[in-house]
Amino acid sequence: ISTFILVFCGTGAIIINNETNGAVTHAGIAVTFGAVIAAMAFSFGHISGAHMNPAVTIALLVDKKINTRDSLMYILSQISGAIAASLLLQHLFPADDLLGTTMPSGEPMQSFILEILLTFFLMLGILMTSSGPSASFTPLVAGMIVLLEAWFAGPITGASMNPARSFAPAIISGHTVHLWVYIAAPVIGAIAAVFVSRIINRK
Repeated sequence: ISTFILVFCGTGAIIINNETNGAVTHAGIAVTFGAVIAAMAFSFGHISGAHMNPAVTIALLVDKKINTRDSLMYILSQISGAIAASLLLQHLFPADDLLGTTMPSGEPMQSFILEILLTFFLMLGILMTSSGPSASFTPLVAGMIVLLEAWFAGPITGASMNPARSFAPAIISGHTVHLWVYIAAPVIGAIAAVFVSRIINRK
């Protein structure tokens, strides 16, 4: 449910911005992604952890915070929710060709490196705040990091940081040539954050 809402609202903001000649604005798209992440994490965090992101799930598996079976169920749920959202958006806005697909504005390798870094920053923020007295602020921190990164890096990479968010619109719209960037880079960045957080916390 939370991934469905994330993709519906986030990529929906991109689609509606295109439909209305920029009424939402780039800043509005960034705020939408950040706000929906925070809202869903606050709403569903106590039930499921509100991952919404296969890269986060894989990183938590590497960090031994969840088991393999649960991680597979999370990823299946995330992809299913994202695809359902993209299908609904396609039905509502059939003239939109991209459906919010993330695509590099420059060289794919530039976006690949940026997506690794963006997801690293996001995952590190999640890990550093998810235990101890700051745990209740993790949804807000995650939302703020997504907002910030979407605001400054969105024009270059689309600021995905989330394989499910990129997978669904790419598959439904048929624009899959750069999908590898948005699947591999977030996973690498999220896993890297696990090892850095262990060093910081001396684990």
